[in-house]
Amino acid sequence: MKHILLCTDGSAFAQESYHYAAWLAPRLEARVDVLYVTDVRSQKSIETGNLSGSIGIDAAKDLLSKLVELEHEKAKINHERAKLILEDAKQRLASEGVEDVKTIHETGFLVDCFHEFETNADLIILGKRGENAPFASNHLGGNTERILRGSHKPCLVTPRQFKPIKRLLFAYDGSKSCQKMLRFLVESPAFQGLELHILTVARTAQDKKAQKRNQEAEEQTRAAGFDPICQILEGNPEKIIASYAEGHDISLIVMGAYGHSRIRSLVIGSTTAQVLRSTQLPVLLFR
Repeated sequence: MKHILLCTDGSAFAQESYHYAAWLAPRLEARVDVLYVTDVRSQKSIETGNLSGSIGIDAAKDLLSKLVELEHEKAKINHERAKLILEDAKQRLASEGVEDVKTIHETGFLVDCFHEFETNADLIILGKRGENAPFASNHLGGNTERILRGSHKPCLVTPRQFKPIKRLLFAYDGSKSCQKMLRFLVESPAFQGLELHILTVARTAQDKKAQKRNQEAEEQTRAAGFDPICQILEGNPEKIIASYAEGHDISLIVMGAYGHSRIRSLVIGSTTAQVLRSTQLPVLLFR
C-alpha cells in the first residue's frame, strides 16, 4: 500500500490540504499519515537563568518554580491542541471517505522530524503557507520551503482554497525531475481520465530540443491512455505557465522542482519557486 504523508499545523491552508489528500488517497489506494509537530520553542517560557543575584535567593526560587509550572502548563495545552488538530483532520478525511488514517504527534522542529516520516511516504502533501499566512501572503511558508528544498519525494503544495481536479497542466522541460514526473503520470492511476495539457516553454517555437521534449511527453502519455493537448510557447517560463493555467481553467500544475542547471539542483529552481509563489493552484513537484 502507498503512503501519503500529510503535514498539518491546523491552519486554514492545512485544512484545505485535507481535501486534496481525500481526493488522492483512493486514487492511489494509499493510507494517509497525518503529521503534526509541536514546535519545541512554543513550550519554553521566559528565560530561566540564575536570577538570585538580582532579586534574592528566596524570590528567585519562587519565580523559578512558577516558570517551571508555566512550562508544564504550556506543554499540556500544546499537547491538547495537537490532539484536537489531529482528531479534526482524521474526522474531515473520514467524512470524505478516507478511513485508513494514522495520526502522528511529535515535538521538536518539523524540518528535523520530517525526514524520519518521509522515508516511508510516496507523496508529501503540505499547505503553501501555515499559521503565519496573513503576515507573508506573497511568500511560501518557511517550513514549506525548507521541506521542498530537502525532500526527495513528490510534494503536493496546496493553496488556500480547494478546487476539484479536472484539468492538469504538465510543465515539461525534459529535465530529470520532469522525466520522473512523466513516469509517475503514466504509471499512476491517480490522474487517469483527466484532461491533460503538456506545455513546453522555449525561446522560440522552432526550438528542436523543445519540440523533441514535448513530443516525447506526448507519445508516452498518449500510450498511457491520455489524450494530451500539447503546446510549445515562447517567453518567460514563470509567466507563461501561470498565464496558461489561468487561461485554460487548470486545476493542478505538475512540474519538476528545478531545471537543468546543476546549481539549481541545490535549491528550488527559480521558475518553480516563482510559480509556487504566484499561483493560486496546487502544484505537484518532483525532484
